[in-house]
Amino acid sequence: MKPDYRNKNVAVLGAGRSGKAAALLLAEEGARVTMLDSAPEEKLVGLDPLRAKGVYLLCGPAANEDPVVYDLGVLSPGIDPELPLARNFSRKNIPAIGELELGWQFCRVPVIGITGTNGKTTTTELISQMLNACGQRTVACGNIGKPLVEAARERDDLDVLTVEVSSFQLETIREFHPEISVWLNFAPDHLDRYPSIREYREGKLRIFKNQTADDTAVVNVSENLPAIAPRITTFSAWTNDGDFSLGDGWIVYRQEPVLQLSEAHLSGPHNAENMMAALAVGRVRGLSFGEMVPPLCAYRAQLHRLEFIREIGGIDYVNDSKATNLDALEKALLSATKPIVLIAGGKDKGFAFDSIAPLVREKVRVAILIGEIAGRVAEDWKSATECEVANSLGAAVESAHAVAQKGETVLFSPGTSSFDMFKSYADRGDQFRALVRGLPDSSL
Repeated sequence: MKPDYRNKNVAVLGAGRSGKAAALLLAEEGARVTMLDSAPEEKLVGLDPLRAKGVYLLCGPAANEDPVVYDLGVLSPGIDPELPLARNFSRKNIPAIGELELGWQFCRVPVIGITGTNGKTTTTELISQMLNACGQRTVACGNIGKPLVEAARERDDLDVLTVEVSSFQLETIREFHPEISVWLNFAPDHLDRYPSIREYREGKLRIFKNQTADDTAVVNVSENLPAIAPRITTFSAWTNDGDFSLGDGWIVYRQEPVLQLSEAHLSGPHNAENMMAALAVGRVRGLSFGEMVPPLCAYRAQLHRLEFIREIGGIDYVNDSKATNLDALEKALLSATKPIVLIAGGKDKGFAFDSIAPLVREKVRVAILIGEIAGRVAEDWKSATECEVANSLGAAVESAHAVAQKGETVLFSPGTSSFDMFKSYADRGDQFRALVRGLPDSSL
């Protein structure tokens, strides 16, 4: 039963997309809603629909010092608990949930929850495309773009919701309960927010918190997970220990070949694992491999995920700006079949790059490094490959264009986030694409 928010005094922290969706739902449910954001109002967009619903906006420094004690707070996942806005709220001991939990309270259909350090978006989209093609109506939502609270508020014609969930969202769940959970992988990330890798991992493990023996967890067999309640289906592209594995160019289910990788548009072992996870989800939902394989093979990766941009003089240029951590960079390097001129670097998120130095030595002929972490990465890789530091992405692209040789790949795979130089991974990927498209083609 959904909670009764009528006449409750509720604060929503963060005026991003998920915060606005939460505020609109709460206002429609009869709550008195205040939206708090530490940014000045002139920098916020899309506020008119909130005002039309009676939402009160408190922005700028005043939001960080708001004295009101609310009945409930709803936290947007992008709000760092250590920021003044969040600290002012938490010191008043107000009960708080996240946007994900609020959305769950209004879900009318089962939920598939997908988490992992890398591959969440691709796998969420794969599952959504596959289920819809097989007649099971769903929408991809959550951390992928459309917040769960927005999907739950707008749609009542679905069979299931396919939800990408991050550790930030899982921090504040209470009863969020996916019928099927998917744990893709785990690698160091977000150490600029979490005190240690342990806290980051514990946040992600909360996806299993409310599952029971009637539910299913689809997990990477290489992960050393604690005991969990749901039934488990396993997969791996690296060993034969899982229910799904690789063999002779096929995805294999318990020794039965089910999907030929050469027929799919996705490449690399990491994408094979993403497709395995999707197949496992579909099987739990009663679909046959014959139904599932065609839509999975038809799926094409979205922008910024090993996105081929163009070929110039026998050199391929590839945009992998979505690689916001070291594990994603490692997977990009493992997928490469040609020598690499690598452009990497960005914000210092607290982890070292020396762990992949042997792979860099094997795959990368030249590394061109950018951002605040460039000098430290150059030190970590000084014995692995030739390194140079560029003061901008434009300079890095020019250097890569100058040193790359026919038969090589210029790969932009930063291995960290970008807020020291760009608005987002999409912004830096768009800028990289534009820079590459502006390069002269010497073969013409």
